[in-house]
Formats: sequence, structure tokens, C-alpha cells
Amino acid sequence: MIARSLLIALCVAFPFAAMAQGAPAAGARGPDWIAIAMFLAIVAVTLVITWRSAGSTRSKAGFYTAGHAITPLQNGLATAGDFLSAAAFLGISALVYANGFDGFIYALGFLTGWPIVLFLMSERMRNLGSYTFADAAAFRLQRTPVRLVAATGSLVVVLFYLIAQLIGAGKVIQLLFGINYIFAVLGVGVLMILYVIVGGMQATTWVQITKAVLLLCGGTLLALAALWHFDFSLGRLLAAASSIHPKGAAILVPGGLFAEPVSAISLGLALVFGTAGLPHILMRFFTVRDAAAARKSVFYATACIAYFCWIIPVLGFAAAAILMADPSYFNVAASGQFNKIADLVGGPNMASIHLAHAMGGPLLLGFISAVAFATILAVVAGLTLAGASAVSHDIYGQVLAGGKASEARELLVSKISAMAIGVVAVLLAYAFENQNVAFMAGLALSVAASCNFPVLAMAMFWRGTTTRGAVAGGLAGLAASVVLVVLSKTVWVAVLGFPTALFPYDNPALVSMPLAFLFVWLFSVTDRSERAAREREAFAAQFIQSEIGTVLASERPALAAAAS
Repeated sequence: MIARSLLIALCVAFPFAAMAQGAPAAGARGPDWIAIAMFLAIVAVTLVITWRSAGSTRSKAGFYTAGHAITPLQNGLATAGDFLSAAAFLGISALVYANGFDGFIYALGFLTGWPIVLFLMSERMRNLGSYTFADAAAFRLQRTPVRLVAATGSLVVVLFYLIAQLIGAGKVIQLLFGINYIFAVLGVGVLMILYVIVGGMQATTWVQITKAVLLLCGGTLLALAALWHFDFSLGRLLAAASSIHPKGAAILVPGGLFAEPVSAISLGLALVFGTAGLPHILMRFFTVRDAAAARKSVFYATACIAYFCWIIPVLGFAAAAILMADPSYFNVAASGQFNKIADLVGGPNMASIHLAHAMGGPLLLGFISAVAFATILAVVAGLTLAGASAVSHDIYGQVLAGGKASEARELLVSKISAMAIGVVAVLLAYAFENQNVAFMAGLALSVAASCNFPVLAMAMFWRGTTTRGAVAGGLAGLAASVVLVVLSKTVWVAVLGFPTALFPYDNPALVSMPLAFLFVWLFSVTDRSERAAREREAFAAQFIQSEIGTVLASERPALAAAAS
């Protein structure tokens, strides 16, 4: 079994190694075989995990939730591994490298959203659902329209988030192997599809646990190496960074990343509330046996994420202090001039990777590159599984088949969906190649905060929510967030080539999220239908189920009437 897995690893890795013999990417140092060997070892380990987990994907519960058999500690590590993505490891350190203190806003925003998940969402979600967060959102509402909205929102979030991860993966492989970016992204796409269709949630969970341990250890090791370079004096590190950075001492002062406060507030809303609407994170609550285990999982995950978010700024400032003094890490023009931010080999997203080489040579470079790639593999596997589950369980299984689809057919649809999502994500990652991965993840969180979170929160906590309100709010938030992203300079100017953006802000959450809540409230309070009355009466049954995990006999008629 292990031999066959290693054979698959070699087959997947061989094209990379062969292409590495070709022309290296611009500014690259060329293939580093120590780093490549460590990188391929990580790929081999994850493929072994996937192959050994293949037997657990024969049932729907096994494929979607690993049979609810994951322990709280395992699920906590897996959740941290699922959440700490390329946006955290590569993107936030790149933002700190380029902008200084202001880049830390992403780390704080990511972290601040977790108390909401811990205290408001985790237990209730586990008690109300079985496979996806749409199970909880549609618990007392009309299943078909609510599931369609939830599944559509999930797919949009998954695609935006996958773009960020694939950009990071493509840049890491391009830097490490010296191959073309599109081939690097294609290789990652093949791997992520393989993890999902072969191993399901069981394989995804163990890949995420492996990645979380590697990431926490690797990040700590790199931070300690950087601090050792400055005699463990954070003051000396910051002084060195500010003395050589193009922005000077301004990198130590907040307020320079955004031109006006609206963008900062909008980003903050997206980061905090979007975390509570990420489908691949919400799906992890269903892998444990009960609500108490879900709460413990989130506690463990929050501790790991909090620790790592305090390491990231050290890496960003250390990269600025050390790399900007060494022209060998930049694409230097014939005149000898270079931009200390834009001309970094591989782009600013590679700041942490180059820092590893500066601190420990090929050995540390190989380890950190492998950690970065494991980080991306774990997250893209979770995202792809969440997107495939939304299609197969919510859209096909519950809407199109009316809950009567066989497990075999639903699993087949899920695997086909995973392949389709992988293809689309690769194409989009190619189109958005030069975008900052933390920024792209921020856009995904904006959609999650504008569509998924309002529908889920209002359905679980407000008695007056009706099907009409949930559908109207979800669609309004989804449409507003996507349209405003397209009209912003990120797409309208950078991708489509228009001279001026029609929407002046990069992040739409400040507009789209309140709009979603407004539509849920407005279309619910104006709904006087008999169905709406039954849905309001069923809120008590839902509330009891969310708190204790079962419906009292006296409340079952109201719930049955709402579901009819």
C-alpha cells in the first residue's frame, strides 16, 4: 500500500523534476535539490495518508464528516490547519514586509472572528446539522431555496479562497523548481483533486493535522532564527527593518495601508464575521461526535491560531530587515537598480520563503517551502471538499433528488464536482497570478460575511426569520459582494483593464453585509403567509434542538408543520 502511494508521489512529482531542468523562472536561483527532496517528501507523506484513508469514503458520512469520529484535539488541530492558509503564512508576512505594522490588521482580524465561532456557532451548528452548514440554516425553513442560496454562497467563497491558495502554491513551486507558474498551479490542482476524491474527510483531516504541526513548528523555528540574528531583541529587529525599508520609520506606525477609514472598517467586518461564514470551517463541526466536542475543538483551534498570528509579524519585519540588504534576492535591472518590494524574486508573497534561505540555507529553505506547500495542500483539500459537498449534498442530494438519492450516486456527484471546482480554480488562479494572497482571502471572507453569515445567524437566533427573508438576504449579500468586487480596482482595473474603478473601495463588506441583514429583516417582517407563521412557531423547537441536541415531544408538531 505504501509502495503504491510512493509510486503515485513519484509520478506526480516527476513532471515537476523534469521541468526543473528547463529554463528557470526570471530571477530564480535555479533548482535546489535539498529543498526539492524535502518538498517531495511532504507530498509523499500526504499521498500515503490519502491512500490509507480511501476505505473511509464508501459511505456519505465517511466521505463528508469522517463518520463523526474525529476527537476534539484532532479536530482542533485540523481546524487550525484548515484556517491557517497561504493567506496567513505567506500573505500576511508579505503585507508586513511591504507595509509594516498595518499588515498585522489581517492577523488580528482573522483571530478576532474566532470567539464568535466559539461562543455562538460551534455547539448550535453541531446540534442542528449533519454534513454542511446549510443543514442548520434550513432546519425550520423551506429546504430547497435556502439550500440553493447557501450552496451558491459556499461555492463562491470556496473559489475566491482557492484562488488565494493556488497563487501561493504556484509561486512556491515556481521559486523552488524554476518552472512556469501555470504548470506549478496545474500540479497543485491535480493533487488537491486526488486528496478529495480518494481520501474524503478522513484524509483531509489528517493532512490538515500534519500541516498544522509542521506549520507551528516551522513558523516557530523561523521566528527564533530571525530573532537570534538580532540577539533576541525585537527592538533591534524593528530598528533594522525601519532603517532599510523604503517607507522608513512609517512602517512602525499604523494608518498607512488604507487611504481612508472606510476600507479599514470594511476589511475588519469581513475578517471578523467572514470567519463565521467559511463553509470549510463550519463543516469541521460535523466531524466530531457531539456539541461539547465541537466547542472543545474550536478552543484548541483558537489557541493554535492565536499563537501563530503573533509569530507572523516577526517574520514580516525580519524579512524586510534581512532581505532588503541583499540584492541577490531581487530581480536587479541592468542598471543595478531594483524595487525592494515589487522586485523580490517571486513577489512579496515569497518573503518568508526567502527569509528561510537567508537564515538557514537550503536545508531551512526546503523545510519552510515544504511547510508552506503542506499548508496550501491542506487548505485546498478542505475547500474543495466543502465546495463538492455543497454541490452533491445540498444541491443534488437535497434539492434535485429531494433527499432520495442513493449514497453511491451522491458520492459520485461529489467527486465529479471536486474535479470541476479544481479546474475552475486553476483557471482563476492563473488570471489573478500577481494578487496578494491575503488580500484575495479577504475578498472570500467578504462574501462569507455578506451571504453565509447573515443567513445562518438570522436563521439560528431570530425567531422572525422566514424562508423569503433568508433567501432575499442571502442573494442580496452575495450579489452585492461579488458585483462590488468586480467593480473595484482589483478586477475592474487590474484584470479587465479599465482606467478607473466604479466602486472606490477594495473590500465591499461594509456595504454588502448590512444590506444582507436588512433584506433578511425586511422580507421576513413583511411575509404574512401561512408558511411564515409556521416557521416562526417552529423557532422554539429549533432553539431547544440547538441547545440540548434533541427536540422535545411537545415541539415536534410545530417543526413538522414548518417542514411540510
